[in-house]
Amino acid sequence: MARATFLIPAVAVVAALGLSSVFIVDEREKALVLQFGQIVRVQEEPGLGFKIPLIQEVVRYDDRILSRDMASLEVTPSDDRRLVVDAFARYRIVDVEKFRQAVGAGGEEFAAQRLDSILRAETREVLGSVSSNDILSTDRAALMMRIRNGAIEAASALGLQVIDVRLKRTDLPPENLNATYERMKAEREREAADEIARGNEAAQRTRAQADRTVVELVSDARRQSEIIRGEADAERNGIYADAFTRNAEFFEFYRSMRAYETSMLNGRTSMVLSPDSEFFRYLQSDQGAGVAETDGQ
Repeated sequence: MARATFLIPAVAVVAALGLSSVFIVDEREKALVLQFGQIVRVQEEPGLGFKIPLIQEVVRYDDRILSRDMASLEVTPSDDRRLVVDAFARYRIVDVEKFRQAVGAGGEEFAAQRLDSILRAETREVLGSVSSNDILSTDRAALMMRIRNGAIEAASALGLQVIDVRLKRTDLPPENLNATYERMKAEREREAADEIARGNEAAQRTRAQADRTVVELVSDARRQSEIIRGEADAERNGIYADAFTRNAEFFEFYRSMRAYETSMLNGRTSMVLSPDSEFFRYLQSDQGAGVAETDGQ
């Protein structure tokens, strides 16, 4: 009976020691077997593992893709316009042995803080080398790739693999919004003034061209009218000359009648002439009257 009394506790102790020497690794994690703080074995495959009870311990790390949101970061691009940037990174623990050596007992949270410092420094360096317009544009894939590539080497020293870095938000600080708005407004007003000036210049050229065209057309029309008038005058003079050569007296009579008609057209014409003036020759001369009757016949 006494022997059974000692046997049962011994079996219980052996069973407890046997159970404590067994551990299970989930497919979502990796495990390290430590002995007095030193790594003795890495268990990366899921399943059962064994350790020495009371001497060795098991530390587990997440094998899934992890996410880290960086705190808002203020950067100064190359054009000295300050921006507030929010970003996040996706990473994974790929080398648990190096990870343990780098962070010690600090674990995943301590590693995330160190990764956050790496990403913040790389983000400042990359975004500080470009203009704010490049950062604020929708096409920022190249910038995010540069930040990821720059952080890969530093993160690998922690046993981490940086998979992706994304910029979630890039905004101007509140104190810079009004100044930026006024600057954008001034730039748009300057562009509008430039467009108006170019439009006025084009309109002036068009008006000048139109005025020159008008002058050319009027000058050509006047030239043609003068040519036509000269030809008409020449034809008229020719007719007069022909009439004069045929009957000089009738020609003189006709010209006198036209002069009488023109001078007395309004009915109130006053003329101061000598009574024996040549102007009234055909009104006073019997010869003129006879010539007129002869010509009329």
